[in-house]
This record gives sequence, C-alpha cells and structure tokens, in this order.
Amino acid sequence: MKPHSHADGLSHFLVACFFIYMTVNFYIDGYNFYYGLRAAKNSDAKWCSAYWIDFVELCRKFLGLEQELGKVVYFTATPFHRDKAARQRALLKVNKALHPTEFEVVMGRYLSKKIKCPNCNGWFPRPEEKKTDVNISVRLLGDCMFNATDRVVLVSADSDLVPPLNFIIQNFPDKKIRVMFPITLNCKETISLLHKNSLKVVFLEKNFARFKQSVLPDNVVVDGVAYSIPQKWKERL
Repeated sequence: MKPHSHADGLSHFLVACFFIYMTVNFYIDGYNFYYGLRAAKNSDAKWCSAYWIDFVELCRKFLGLEQELGKVVYFTATPFHRDKAARQRALLKVNKALHPTEFEVVMGRYLSKKIKCPNCNGWFPRPEEKKTDVNISVRLLGDCMFNATDRVVLVSADSDLVPPLNFIIQNFPDKKIRVMFPITLNCKETISLLHKNSLKVVFLEKNFARFKQSVLPDNVVVDGVAYSIPQKWKERL
C-alpha cells in the first residue's frame, strides 16, 4: 500500500480552494452501449463481465481533478423479449438503488417493424427502438440551455446525434463537449465534426481497465434490498 503523503492532502486542499469545479453530465445511448458490448464479448470474452456494470462509477473514472459528476442519464427502451427485459430491469434497478440522485433513466420504446428477407422474399417482424435519439437530443440541448452542466459527455456512435452536437458547439461555446464511442463502434460523421472543432473522441474499447474497476459484485444489498446479477450473465463469466 502506498503511504499517505502530506503533499497529496495539500494538493487536494489547494484544488478545493482555488478551482471552481466543472459539472459534467454523461448521456449514454443504451442501445449503442449494449450492442457494442455484445459484439465485443463475441470476439473477446473479457468483456462479458462488463454487462453487470456500475455506470456512475465508470463515468467517474473519466473525470479530471477539477471536475465533478452531475448526472449519468441512460437512454433506453424495454425489449420485447421477456428475459432480456428482466436482465435490463435488474441492471437499471441496481444502478438506481446505488445512485438515486446521480443515475437517471429515460425510456423510449420498441416498435415491431416488418422487414423483407432478400433471400426468400418473406416478411418478418423486427423490433426497432424509437425516440432514443430524439430523447438524447432534447436532453442535450435542454441541459445546455438551462445551464444544468458545464461539460457534455455523449456516449454514442449514432450519426443522428451529430446535428445537436453541432448546434451546441455553435450556440453554446462555453459548454465543453466530449464524445465516447461505445465498444466496437465509431461514427465518421462524429469524428469529422469533432476534429473540425479541435475536440477529442474517446474509444471505450481502449479503456477495459476502467470497466473492470466498475464491475458490480454478483450480489449487491442497498437498504436491505438485494440485487443479483442475472443468471445468464453470471454463466458467461
């Protein structure tokens, strides 16, 4: 164990005295996050543990010394599949229980859309997530307009979110922006916009150590209520 240094304590004291902390809000595209993770675990089993994740702790690990976490806003929709919905519900419940004021869920919805098979010309239903990109866009713009955050961190590789990002850059120059691409995903339009404005992008697949440090215990108890990792996720570990 590294011995405590008086210099360490002094540095934190000086930061508290002389820095005005920057509030940072994270906006997570749950659909992107989940399917990027699912693709990653198919090629590298180490990512299986990241399903049962503490989102707030993960986001905190990307904060700078002069920054403080405001909100982690998670945008998603309930899957049609009963077992998938149960696993999602378990994950969101434990995160909300652990961080009731910092973790927020914004729900969209799935619609059943018929698609045509190019091989047999048959029509098949496929669930399609709706409203998530709109919900994210509205929240991004609203939080900037009402000064609810100093820095916007978007976790998504959806090109539909380039217009609101560009709007923020053009109309809220005092708001700092960072985009994090979910594991295995990226977006050329987003990269182009960020590079054009000298902004950085973070590839989450290069940050496995932060994920590993944010994995929840298999069983979590909060205020006498127990939350357990879904069995299917546990079997993958």
